[in-house]
Amino acid sequence: MTEILTPRLRLRRWTDDDLVPMAEINADPEVMRWIDDGSVRDLEQTAEGIERCEEEWDEEGFGLFAVELLASGELAGFAGLSVPDFLPEVLPAVEIGWRLGRPFWGQGYASEAAQAVLEFALQDRGLDRVISICHIGNTASENVMRKLGMTPERETVHPVYGYPLRVYAIDLTEYQG
Repeated sequence: MTEILTPRLRLRRWTDDDLVPMAEINADPEVMRWIDDGSVRDLEQTAEGIERCEEEWDEEGFGLFAVELLASGELAGFAGLSVPDFLPEVLPAVEIGWRLGRPFWGQGYASEAAQAVLEFALQDRGLDRVISICHIGNTASENVMRKLGMTPERETVHPVYGYPLRVYAIDLTEYQG
């Protein structure tokens, strides 16, 4: 299954029409504040990111879904699964992650999308464990992780950028949804 409907959202594969709105999200310094070194991304970098998402779908059978509002058809951002290659100490692992544009913050969309992704991980992909990694201090993302039933597993340091990270995990064999 490569499309998931929630009460307010459609999680789906990427289309060409997603490039410009996702590039606008990636160009917002507040959105990117907790991502890598905090740098914004341009249209070309966004296109490369979407291409990597699609490659991961082909290689792994999962990836990052484009998240669209059902009511308006607007692209809100993404949510999905990926292999966190940037942090070898947690491998093998599958990470759940999300990034939404600022107009979509504070409305429960990240939690709604992430909940659907956890169900996808368990029911459609048969994963028994999922992690999530965040920059310590990113309380909004940590709140979503806790809402999902994830618990802190370890603290570490980003191997490239040197800032502190917190790794959350959930055992999906005990997941209640």
